[in-house]
Amino acid sequence: MSEAPAEKRLPNAAKPDGRIADNIVYFARTLRKAGMRVGPASIVEAIAAVEAAGIGSRDDFYWTLHAVFVKRREDRPVFDEAFRLYWRSRELIEKMIAMFSPQAAPNREPEKQRPGESRVSQAMFEGREKDRPLQEQPEIEVDARFTFSGNEVLRQKDFAQMTAKELDEARQALMTLHMPFDMVKTRRFRPDARGRRHDPRATMRAAMRTGGDFILPKFRSPREVHPPLVVLADISGSMSQYTRIFLHFMHALTARRRKVHTFVFGTRLTNLTRSMRYRDPDEALAECSDLVKDWSGGTRIGEALHTFNRLWSRRVLSQGAVVLLITDGLERDEIGSLETEMERLHKSCRRLVWLNPLLRFDGFEARARGVKAMLPHVDEFRAVHNLEALGDLVASLGSAGTRDADPRRWLQAVEQVAAG
Repeated sequence: MSEAPAEKRLPNAAKPDGRIADNIVYFARTLRKAGMRVGPASIVEAIAAVEAAGIGSRDDFYWTLHAVFVKRREDRPVFDEAFRLYWRSRELIEKMIAMFSPQAAPNREPEKQRPGESRVSQAMFEGREKDRPLQEQPEIEVDARFTFSGNEVLRQKDFAQMTAKELDEARQALMTLHMPFDMVKTRRFRPDARGRRHDPRATMRAAMRTGGDFILPKFRSPREVHPPLVVLADISGSMSQYTRIFLHFMHALTARRRKVHTFVFGTRLTNLTRSMRYRDPDEALAECSDLVKDWSGGTRIGEALHTFNRLWSRRVLSQGAVVLLITDGLERDEIGSLETEMERLHKSCRRLVWLNPLLRFDGFEARARGVKAMLPHVDEFRAVHNLEALGDLVASLGSAGTRDADPRRWLQAVEQVAAG
């Protein structure tokens, strides 16, 4: 049998007037709705690239479109998920049937959500929700306190008691969070016509432009910047019901503010700052899951703080940093080192805020050894168990704090119980 001609083994040529061009246009619209920067020029380039390269294998087609549409690293997971859904008809049909079918889905273990899957699914099926039966959903809207609010039920419901649907609504509310406009003065200066400090260098530069004929004084004022925000979050077993929503909260902070450093600890300290910078929250949380090795384990607060003070304190606690310590204070080790490390952490930052979900109980008392050792070294003591508490926290970051969050009233209660 004679060998087939070489030209028949080449990729199939793509016709500019065929259906493949229309599919590329619709695919590009899906990418744009999912958050990627895809414009008309990119669509034209993609069609031209497919015409030039032809359609051979699925991998060749993938990399041809990838080379044109993916301009940033954070767009890679979104493109992968969109390509998987759009160019594999069998899975797309199954998703559409499952979405619009009135019958219950089979009872099986759900697959782990891929990074970018939620954004791509919303982009592909946008506008189809009108064909689905209407359901009552909590309404989320922005109020005037630089924070978020929904209806009273969702805002005041404990994270540990929320259903999966309510947690999803809470995550959407976190994405609308607005950071307060808190500024601190630095040692550097900026030109300011109304400043009180004379700027001799700027005055001489301005005089040299006129040959010294006019010497007009120039002024400057201290430069103001947002202070760094450092988050130390407990991920031990006693905090497992709140861990995931806290990670979404940290991701929202990182996305909307510069110089946010995120650390988690259980039996060891893990730096998640770089992972939290991923744009897609699903990808960020997936990276965090791969890095952290002590999920839902024991708690060694003193040892974790010792590691932070020794290795990271001088790197991240500068320019009046604010520290958010999220833990229930249930220390498993001796409290001697805990008190020492808390004192050192308090002296290294401008403001130390302790967020404790146990404050959701009306009868909470600071009787635990770890709580009593930590309270004297914090500036504020707040609850962090629902959306309303997180909203109050965000609003307070731009102010000097409130009397209700003063830890001294909890210490006085402990002293009164001990004296009585």
